[in-house]
Amino acid sequence: MPVTMESMPDSMAAGPGSHPEPDGTGATPPLRVLVLGAGGFIGRRVVQALARCGWARPLAAVHRNARGIPEQAPIVRLDARQAGALQDALAGIDAVVNCIAGDAATIVTSARELFAAAARQAAPPRIVHLSTMMVYGSASGTVDESAPLLGDWDGYSRAKAEVEVLAHPYPRVVHLRPGIVYGPDSPIWSGWMARWLEEGRLGDLGPAGRGCCNLVHVDDVVTAVLQSLRLAGIEGEAFNLSLPAPPTWNDYLRAYAAALGCACVPITAVRLQWELRVLAPPLKLLQIAADRLHLAWRPPQPIRPWLLRLCAQPLRLAVDKAEARLQMRWTPLDRGLQQSAAWYHAGAAAPAAARR
Repeated sequence: MPVTMESMPDSMAAGPGSHPEPDGTGATPPLRVLVLGAGGFIGRRVVQALARCGWARPLAAVHRNARGIPEQAPIVRLDARQAGALQDALAGIDAVVNCIAGDAATIVTSARELFAAAARQAAPPRIVHLSTMMVYGSASGTVDESAPLLGDWDGYSRAKAEVEVLAHPYPRVVHLRPGIVYGPDSPIWSGWMARWLEEGRLGDLGPAGRGCCNLVHVDDVVTAVLQSLRLAGIEGEAFNLSLPAPPTWNDYLRAYAAALGCACVPITAVRLQWELRVLAPPLKLLQIAADRLHLAWRPPQPIRPWLLRLCAQPLRLAVDKAEARLQMRWTPLDRGLQQSAAWYHAGAAAPAAARR
């Protein structure tokens, strides 16, 4: 039977030292899990899932945003770049889920401090690290977990690859390398993409959209995290996470447009260059101004050059290992897109209702 967040049995246990010893009554206490980056898109969903299950007690570590954290999950505010703060937060913790995002310096510094602080614990915790498919950089073709971590795509790609290298001396880490994480609450892949499709700024890209779109539903990423916290014999391993037969970007954009109920218009190369060279610079300036003035109004998102590079990249993640070792099964694309469209429309309707 496929393992889901709801069906995972309590008998699954990570290796020695990963789970608290039975108390005097013979019962096994909940696994104490520190979730770093709990205020982000994936971290928030991980905390919510852990709070629902009976075998874990999550602690939500946030820097600023604590929106969406369930009330049964205690919140600790910390800057994970500070060694002292992490050292204190790790006291009594059995496992850590690292969902920290941000710029390259934040990603690398916080990970370095995490591995160092964890190694100093009397019982070093298992760390489930949210990496990314971008560690493979400019690789092409079918890529499994043994492929070199080129990290040559951009600063984010280099930072994520560097973190995996930093983790080598720490024996109790599991790396998850998701592809394009979509689904409800996904700000870029279900939010920005929907708006660009509705505005007719994105659509069928022709030859520029024939790369592999390695989609993975956020619920599947959360399931992989929960599996990685509990299964034995997987420390030191890495796992790709993606649909096993990913669509092209053109196929994804057409299917998402259909779920949204809007047209998927052809986008010419000239139009793409207009987006990048003419429209993007003023939109970026408007975003900076809105941030500095703390405006509730937000300008349209500019289409980034990295998106168009990604749409053409012929890289497909091999996920056989995750299916075999983590017992992963995947949310069907049509169901995930319907969920994404419903979430997007609900969010778009709320501001309109408030204006009436």
